[in-house]
Amino acid sequence: MRIIAGSAKGRNIPSVASATRPTSDRAREALFSTLASEFGEFEGLNVLDLYAGTGAIALESLSRGAAIVHAVEKDEQAQKSIAANYDGIKSAQCAGTFHLYGMSVHRFLQDPPATKYHFVYIDPPYEAEDLDVIETLIQLQDGHFLDSQALIAIERNSRVKEISWPHGYVAVREKNYGQATIFYGAPAENEPENG
Repeated sequence: MRIIAGSAKGRNIPSVASATRPTSDRAREALFSTLASEFGEFEGLNVLDLYAGTGAIALESLSRGAAIVHAVEKDEQAQKSIAANYDGIKSAQCAGTFHLYGMSVHRFLQDPPATKYHFVYIDPPYEAEDLDVIETLIQLQDGHFLDSQALIAIERNSRVKEISWPHGYVAVREKNYGQATIFYGAPAENEPENG
């Protein structure tokens, strides 16, 4: 895997823990194409990568100019992978700040946020229950983690036909990439005018 664009473009993301399932390059490239059309430039955005795995989404965001990037991952081997992958792009002198939180997603979301996030990526293990994803979404909203114009993307196995967005969210779109489907949503007050 490689960083697709930005100051660290072309840098390898070589370290993959056995406990993780990296987002494919195709899905990652399409994801960031969607984000570019949604936000324009990444400069100044605050990004939260939940169930961060290899850290590829977080580090791609950092390379593209995000101001604050937080990655949350509880698996110790995955944490080591993320740290190694971050070390591999540090020399690219990305402008933003990066922090890895070594804890469960639900534990991270219990504390008041230091910042509000413009983009949140949620990529739980494919075997995770829909209720677990819903709980994560509720915690994000109840804890005031989201900017009013935030976009949330949830990666699930393509066998999952839909996401049950809880009250306070609106589904925006979904995109299928073979084994993975990414579901996009937003806070309800940010509902697009044409749906």
